[in-house]
Amino acid sequence: MKNIFKILLLMVLPLLMITSCRNEVDKNWTTPEASIKLYNSSLSSNTLYPSMADNTFRLTWDANQSAAEYTVQMSKTVDFATAVTLGKSTKNDFTTKISALNMALLQAGFSPYAQTPVFMRIMAGTSVSNVISIGVTPYPVSVPVITSPTSGQSIILDVANPNVIAATVKWSDYSYGVEANYNVEIAKKGSTDFKAAGSTVDTKQLSWTNFVLNDAALKLGLPVGVSSEMQVRVTATTVSTGGTIMKTSDVVIFKVTPYQPAYVNFYLVGAGTAVGWNATSSQLLYNNNNISEIYTYLLADGEFRFLGQQDWNPINYSLNATGINDGYKYFNTWSTNLAASGAENIKFSGDSGMYKMTIDQNSRNITVTPSAIPTLPTDVYLVGSLTGWDPTTSIKMDQINDGIYEYTIAIPDNSEFKFIGQQSWGDLDWGNIHNANGNSGFLGPKGDNSNIKFNGGGMMYKITANIKMGTYKVTPM
Repeated sequence: MKNIFKILLLMVLPLLMITSCRNEVDKNWTTPEASIKLYNSSLSSNTLYPSMADNTFRLTWDANQSAAEYTVQMSKTVDFATAVTLGKSTKNDFTTKISALNMALLQAGFSPYAQTPVFMRIMAGTSVSNVISIGVTPYPVSVPVITSPTSGQSIILDVANPNVIAATVKWSDYSYGVEANYNVEIAKKGSTDFKAAGSTVDTKQLSWTNFVLNDAALKLGLPVGVSSEMQVRVTATTVSTGGTIMKTSDVVIFKVTPYQPAYVNFYLVGAGTAVGWNATSSQLLYNNNNISEIYTYLLADGEFRFLGQQDWNPINYSLNATGINDGYKYFNTWSTNLAASGAENIKFSGDSGMYKMTIDQNSRNITVTPSAIPTLPTDVYLVGSLTGWDPTTSIKMDQINDGIYEYTIAIPDNSEFKFIGQQSWGDLDWGNIHNANGNSGFLGPKGDNSNIKFNGGGMMYKITANIKMGTYKVTPM
């Protein structure tokens, strides 16, 4: 019997050894068997929001008696080919803030606004837990990074080529998975008063022509012909089920040298003016180099703005103030009786009457001050070489409308004349604007006028004095 048992044992042992060797060969040594039980996370919502930043994220697992420390790993793939350490713990649980989890996900290459499975496991020496999977949607925390212009870059604007690209703002940013609106803003160095300088949707660059960047620089009050420092920043705005998220880049400081553009024409229009909202009759201001001005009638609480032509388009000018259309912003400073109204207009808060409007195109300042003659006259008389400069024999003009007077008369060469509001040399006195005799077509009150000079050749002319609009005309009959 003993001999038979020995024979059977000798026959079975080789078979056991062969089976054992096969099992060892078949075993996948790249994936250790789970020796730690990891439980599902405490994550209350798979979509992360900034409002959840201070909430906690917790993982728990069964303790391994031989483990002194546990490592929490996560990966984009189930094989953990690119494992990322989320944290470590000496206990059988791990707690961190949602903000830390969100940052770890972003750093691991997870895209914001896109739900992607994240695989997690626990490691303790050679021990490894089971793998759990969570579909997580992180939110963006990084900001756009401006790559152009570079810090300290100098841009000299070219007056001869206003429509040529002067600079292109470029930046890097996330691909959010939803529409991203980018707003580019500029400010003087050190200022927090940023002004809009263009926008894009999804496109991560914005070009400025010489004209556009020059206009923006002048709106900031940068001096003409001087290299001055300017800040630029980019804000990304996205909207999703998680709400509206805005991320603003760090500022980049560069230099720009603006130029003095050709002086432009301003045409006054608005319900608060003598012309009303009639673009084709809008009132041209008198230009004297960089100064544009007019003596004109304004209504209390009336609204107005300026056109660049006697038409509504393409150019409009208003205050460089919050709420005004970006394309209309022009005046950097203004008198206290003016304020922005709506998205386009300027509101005048003074009493109804005659005022002097003055625009300085270099500083882009506009002031409205009372005229030396604040009210409209009852009568207007024509006086000058035509009447021997004797106010007592001055000619009473015909009133044809509110503040408008006419008279038809023969005018010789080398004639000079002006308008008075009484048959004497009194306070009511209007002539060619400013102190040089001429024929500008614009009226100035006493203290800011001179004689109107005209060569009529003895022909008949209709002389029109529009006191209300601060203009005059000499029209051949």
